[in-house]
Amino acid sequence: MPRYIEVSLPKRGVTCTALLLDDKAPVTCAAVWNALPLGGDVYHAKYARNEIYALVPPFAPQEPPLENPTITPIPGDLCYFTFTDTQLNTSSYGYEAAADQQGGQAAHADRATVVDLALFYERNNLLINGDQGWVPGIVWGTVVDGLDRMAEACQDLWRAGALGESLQFRRA
Repeated sequence: MPRYIEVSLPKRGVTCTALLLDDKAPVTCAAVWNALPLGGDVYHAKYARNEIYALVPPFAPQEPPLENPTITPIPGDLCYFTFTDTQLNTSSYGYEAAADQQGGQAAHADRATVVDLALFYERNNLLINGDQGWVPGIVWGTVVDGLDRMAEACQDLWRAGALGESLQFRRA
């Protein structure tokens, strides 16, 4: 049976609906579904282009394998990334404090980690990081309703700023 979630920018009053890709990313979908609701401060990507994301503490009993990977997400893709605190400690990314504050403990207790839950809202995205190189993400969901409204809100977020806004994920 298909499972759906709502992805929202509450301050802007915008919500879209996404289908979980249980057939392509079953481990990731199960981890996200079991942890919902999830969310946090929203950020707009600088390098990947048309992406918004929230950083949350790790929530899976074990980090998902790289299932259904991509480096070229398309509009409507929901992606899952895991980063260690050392990968996000460059001030040019603007979220090193958030990674320090929100990061939890990974399976390796000596490394703090943070999970990045992202929504891609337009074309021509490329997951490359100037410090890390290619950064494949797990595509675990796809927006099936409301992407046009969400894309408008994401453009507003890019132009007007993200301060005070959050990105929320919950069961539909």
